[in-house]
Amino acid sequence: MLVTALVLRCRHGHKLLLGSLSQAARFRPYSTHGASHPDAISDSIRNIGIIAHVDAGKTTTTERMLYYSGMIRHLGNVDDRNTTTDFLELEAQRKITIQSAAISFRWPPKDKCPPGVEPKIINLIDTPGHGDFRFEVDRCMPILDGAVCILDAVKGVETHTERVWASAHQFKIPRILFVNKLDRDGASFKNSILDVATRLQARPLLCQIPWWKGDEFVGVIDVIEQVGLKFSSTGELTKVDLAKALAESNPGLLSEVEKAHQRLIEELCDRDEKLMNQFLEENDISVTDIKDGIRRLISDGEGTVVPVFAGASRKNMGVQPLLDAVVEYLPSPRERPEVVVISGKHEYPLSKILNETANTKKGHGHHQVLGALASVFKVVDDPDRGPLSFVRVYYGTLPKRASMWNTSMHQFEKPQNMFQIAASKTYDIPQLSSGQIGAITGLKNARTGDTLITFPGREAPESARSIQIRPPEIPPAVAVLAIEPFSVTDASGLEAVLARYHREDPSVRWAKDEKTEQYLVYGMGKLHLEIVEHRLRTHYKVPKSVEFKGVQVEYRECVISHIGPYRAEYERTVANKAGKAACSVTLEPLEDHHRDNLHESCIERDGNIIHVSIPLPESGEPLPFDPEEKRQQLFNGAVAALARGPRRGYGVSNTLVTITYNSETDFFGEVSGAHIVNAAIHAVRDALKQANATQAIGILEPVMKVDIFCPEDAWGNVQHDLQSARGGVVLEINDPNGDTAPVDGGIDVSPVYVPPDPYEMVHSLQDRKKGSVRMLQVVARAPFKEMLAYDEILRGMTQGRHSIHLELDTWERVTGPREKALENMGF
Repeated sequence: MLVTALVLRCRHGHKLLLGSLSQAARFRPYSTHGASHPDAISDSIRNIGIIAHVDAGKTTTTERMLYYSGMIRHLGNVDDRNTTTDFLELEAQRKITIQSAAISFRWPPKDKCPPGVEPKIINLIDTPGHGDFRFEVDRCMPILDGAVCILDAVKGVETHTERVWASAHQFKIPRILFVNKLDRDGASFKNSILDVATRLQARPLLCQIPWWKGDEFVGVIDVIEQVGLKFSSTGELTKVDLAKALAESNPGLLSEVEKAHQRLIEELCDRDEKLMNQFLEENDISVTDIKDGIRRLISDGEGTVVPVFAGASRKNMGVQPLLDAVVEYLPSPRERPEVVVISGKHEYPLSKILNETANTKKGHGHHQVLGALASVFKVVDDPDRGPLSFVRVYYGTLPKRASMWNTSMHQFEKPQNMFQIAASKTYDIPQLSSGQIGAITGLKNARTGDTLITFPGREAPESARSIQIRPPEIPPAVAVLAIEPFSVTDASGLEAVLARYHREDPSVRWAKDEKTEQYLVYGMGKLHLEIVEHRLRTHYKVPKSVEFKGVQVEYRECVISHIGPYRAEYERTVANKAGKAACSVTLEPLEDHHRDNLHESCIERDGNIIHVSIPLPESGEPLPFDPEEKRQQLFNGAVAALARGPRRGYGVSNTLVTITYNSETDFFGEVSGAHIVNAAIHAVRDALKQANATQAIGILEPVMKVDIFCPEDAWGNVQHDLQSARGGVVLEINDPNGDTAPVDGGIDVSPVYVPPDPYEMVHSLQDRKKGSVRMLQVVARAPFKEMLAYDEILRGMTQGRHSIHLELDTWERVTGPREKALENMGF
């Protein structure tokens, strides 16, 4: 059986070593088999992601997938800190996924495939569920062709579930849904399904329903084939004839299965004309036709319907049917829409760029424009091999050691090796075909989000040298970690390490505070920066003499009134070239209507909108310079000036910056780009200083959306503390196991079929089991400063029986007593 895994360490943290020839034969990489038939390879691939809220069971489910596929021989456990994908020390300690891991395996096992049918190759990415690591999710989303969304049956749809679902919707990724933890006390399949309709706005297609014996979860029932699926303690699957098993013991469940089957067919026929016509002609639909219909309905990635499966991964229940669903319903790379690329300021399907470029090349010797197009979705610093660049190929075949043009850096790079990694072993491969994922060494400058191109001829067409696959957006930092070196040597070494870390994780940004000589590292939250500190110490070996000052809230500055126009001239000798340049700047508070009326010359960056205006001469003569070149230089200058505000040195945000470059008053002949950049820097900085002098600079702080699960007897104290002591506002108090009502814009749940939970006809949820704890969800908004250490405060109020999730909601201006308090604390 072919098995590969794109991980950087084995579960024990051992370094990756090249496998022996006998091992390589057993773990034959897919790219060496059938390499002359890339379409056949592409059809056999499923590039999928596991997405969910933290603690929904992603890593446990992934571990079971690897075990049943034969990739690993022993099941790891999150509690025992020995899972395959959570191989970092801190992941094991905190029992959460911190960085995404890509694992490749085959399903179904070869011995269970019909004659002449080969297993499919599943490239599975286990993504983090914690909000602090949302960039890990965002940078992996574009490379996926399908996703499995996992729900905790006790908590239903949670905050981060909604966010990753929206991200999957943005990239039009087909999804299936797995309701996990049905064995837990308080689990409700019904309310989880209604949550899907109301909060995810997707119509559930129940392909499975839970099999309850009393109030005990004993297996799942396949609604499509109308058979029972039971699992041994090791997960061995047995199919059960429901008519025999339930006719006498539970006839009500048997009729519920028939009802679920009919409602599924009705839902499919309402949405699929082909199935409707077939049903009208034959009054029946086969199992194969039902599965084909589901596959068609979810293929567009709109998420309007979602197939639902059930199980309990920790009890080894439901994982094999989930893998079958991945193969049956989620698309191969060849079935996905072609990749969209950016050329200039516009986006086009790749075929349009290829056709246009090929037409311009006719008569010049060859018509093939590109050899391959790939995207770097992750860069990892490996102590032995240097930077490992993980790539997804979207077009053509990417050969080993081919000269690759980095369209983002505008330079060629020469890779050293191309390989796949199987657990703790690596295997060299000669090439990667369209749809495949692999790792490359030797790319010295490639970063996450960069686009790589190979050309079939020696000449690279100019029209193709700048095309890019859209890189992931980096969310704004909300926390900062101060680091203080105590020597010039420490400072120099720290700068080199931080540059390497930023390349590995672009959401970690850094700058030097020239006043304090400290280095400020910006991240997505407290946990994120705690991980950064740990890796700087352990992986990057930052010396003990370098002092870490702790995680603090990242504030921002903003303009609160109209400033300008303010004109600045820059006349100096730069790089032995004398020159003079000028421009005018206007600053004003950014409002919603500014975003609604963006000009093509406007660019949004770091929460600001920068508008560069280059008016045409009144004489009607053409401009004496390239306006696009000047516009980019002025933009770069503005970004540099906005990085540090005049009041407290924080970055400037929520500001509309208008830069005017008049050819008649600001152009003094051709000068270097540095002159134009510096003119913009001085103009923006001077305008900010003027704003500060007139008290027109305000302070912004991050306000978080807070999602807390706590026992019913503690929620009153939590609500009071949030509102009275933390400056927060409680928005909702929800009972995850209570009645679910449609939310604004959601789906009307009245026609949504879902079987009753076993306790509904017996007694109330509160008394379902003696000694059970009823959990409530508190949704609030609160300043991030008050939430930094709130987990520990909650621990005292709930005796540790809680979970908390933070997500950046907005940036709000600090005013009144709160502003004075922050000033006194030196914020």
